[in-house]
Amino acid sequence: MIKNKIVNKGSLILVTATIGMAFILGCSESRNLSQTTMTYNGPSRDLGDGSVYAFETTDASGKPIAIGLKMSEAALRGLQAEPPHDGDGWETIIPLPKEAAAAGYDHIGIDWNPKGHIPKGIYDKPHFDFHFYMISKADQDRITAKGEDLARAHKAPAPEYMPEGYILPKGTEVPRMGAHAIDPSSPEFNKQPFTKTFIYGFYDGQMIFFEPMMTKAFLETKPNATDRIKLPKTYAKNGYYPTAYSVRYDANQREFDISLDNLIYR
Repeated sequence: MIKNKIVNKGSLILVTATIGMAFILGCSESRNLSQTTMTYNGPSRDLGDGSVYAFETTDASGKPIAIGLKMSEAALRGLQAEPPHDGDGWETIIPLPKEAAAAGYDHIGIDWNPKGHIPKGIYDKPHFDFHFYMISKADQDRITAKGEDLARAHKAPAPEYMPEGYILPKGTEVPRMGAHAIDPSSPEFNKQPFTKTFIYGFYDGQMIFFEPMMTKAFLETKPNATDRIKLPKTYAKNGYYPTAYSVRYDANQREFDISLDNLIYR
């Protein structure tokens, strides 16, 4: 028998479970959590006809185990039909709860790309880029990827810091983002349609963001999927790094949960 007690205190949800409770969080396998987990929520922002907010989940010791966002189903409606005049996507900045700073994360940027972006024939479909930044918005704004900054934007990390199998192609440098490392073995690069994928972001040789990408059409299927991600041998900066990412649809709340999961301290 399972007994749960949920106490709402502002943005803090305290969930206490009896021993033996199986709680599926950020992975397709079940974990036996005989302890308290805490979820901290950030402020809500408008997106399309709906809303979105960020969250962090920690274990009883305060160790981060997931960073993510909750996006209402209505957010898929009322989106811009055309890209902005100066880029491919419309950005919405999502503040993280203050507790997420200890994990090394600063904010989330959601880019809605109504016509997709390069490369043509692969990512040129209406989709969302979910950027989980480990730099401040001020540092993000300083990235121009032009002139002298172009070399910094495209600078590759040392081999041990590049995720297994990933490459950093030229031409992926974007202002306010940096360069995008891709996995050539991903389905979309092997004659399969693009639905979702995972990208790493670098600037000046440093890993600065994690980016799940998902098409609007894929989200409209109301998926429930978790994928392990390829990792580098080591990391240049201490922090909590994801080993998987998930997208889940909650029919009761009519919202999507998109998260970086199974965080490990490195």
